[in-house]
Amino acid sequence: MPLMSRPIVLVFLLVVLIITSQFEWKQQLANDVELSPSVSQKQNLLLSREEVIKEKIILSQEKNIQRLNLLVQSLQQQLTQCRNINNSISFTENSLGTNANETEKQQILED
Repeated sequence: MPLMSRPIVLVFLLVVLIITSQFEWKQQLANDVELSPSVSQKQNLLLSREEVIKEKIILSQEKNIQRLNLLVQSLQQQLTQCRNINNSISFTENSLGTNANETEKQQILED
C-alpha cells in the first residue's frame, strides 16, 4: 500500500498545483482588468497635461507676436518721423541754397 499511496499523493499534489495555478492566473487577469482603468486614467491625465502645455506655449507665442507687432509699429512711426525730419532739412538746405544763389546773382548784377 505504501507504493500506491505515493503515486496518489503525487497525483493529488499535481491536481492541487493545477488548481492553484489557475486561481493565480484568474487573479492576475482580474488585477490587470482593475489596473487597466487606472492606466487609461493616467494616459488621459498625461494627455490633458500635454494639451495644457501646448495651450500655454501657444498663448506665449501669441503674446510674443503681439509684442513684435507693437515694436514694428513703433519702428514704422520712428522711420516716418526720420523721413519727415530729413525732408524738412533738405527743404531748408534747398531754400538756403536758393537764397544764397539769388544773393550772389544780385551782388553780381550790382557790380
